[in-house]
Amino acid sequence: MLAIVAYALGVMYTPGPVNLLGLNAGLHGQAKSSLGFYFGVGTALLILFLLFGWAGAAWVRGDMLAVVGALGCAYIFYLAIKIARSSIDLGAVRQAPRVMRFRDGLIMQLCNPKGVVATLPIATIQFPAVGIDGVSLVLWSLGLAVLAVGAPGSYALIGAVLGKRVENPAILKSFSLAMAALLAAVALSIGYEHVWLPLSSRLS
Repeated sequence: MLAIVAYALGVMYTPGPVNLLGLNAGLHGQAKSSLGFYFGVGTALLILFLLFGWAGAAWVRGDMLAVVGALGCAYIFYLAIKIARSSIDLGAVRQAPRVMRFRDGLIMQLCNPKGVVATLPIATIQFPAVGIDGVSLVLWSLGLAVLAVGAPGSYALIGAVLGKRVENPAILKSFSLAMAALLAAVALSIGYEHVWLPLSSRLS
C-alpha cells in the first residue's frame, strides 16, 4: 500500500499547472486567501478517485489485473520520463490578477489531464490489487484527496516562505527529477508485485 502513496505523491507534487498556480499565489502573498483553490483541487481528485475506483473494482478482476498492471507500469514509466525531461516555465503563470477560488481549483483539476494521470492507475490497478473497495475505497479516496489539497498548498507555502529564490528553474528541475525517480521505482514495484509474481506463479 506504500506504493499507492508513493505514486500519488510522485504525480501530485511534481510541478504542473495547478501546483505552479499555487506557487504563484504564494509569491504574490495569496497563500492563505487561496485555500478554496486547494480544496477545489482535492475535491476534483476525490470525485475522480471514486468514479475510477468503483469502475476498477467492477472491471479489473483476476487475469485482467496482470494485463492492466503491465499497461499501467508502462504508462507510469512513460510519465516518469516525461517529467524528467520536462522544462519548467514559471513565466507561463507569473501573473495573478485575482485570488483563485474553490470553483477554479475544481474545474481546473477536473479538466487537467494530470488529474486523470494521478487517479486512473491507482483506482483501476492498485486499489483492486490490494482489495480496496467499498468503505475502504471511500476512506482511501478521502486520504488521497487530502494529499491532493496539500500539493498546491505546499507550493504556495514554498512561494510565501522562500519568495523570489524559488523562481530558480534549477530548483524545480531537481524536484522533478526526484519525483521522476520515485515514479520509476513505483512502476518497478507494481510490475514485480502485480505482474511478474502472479505470472511466474502460474508458469511454475
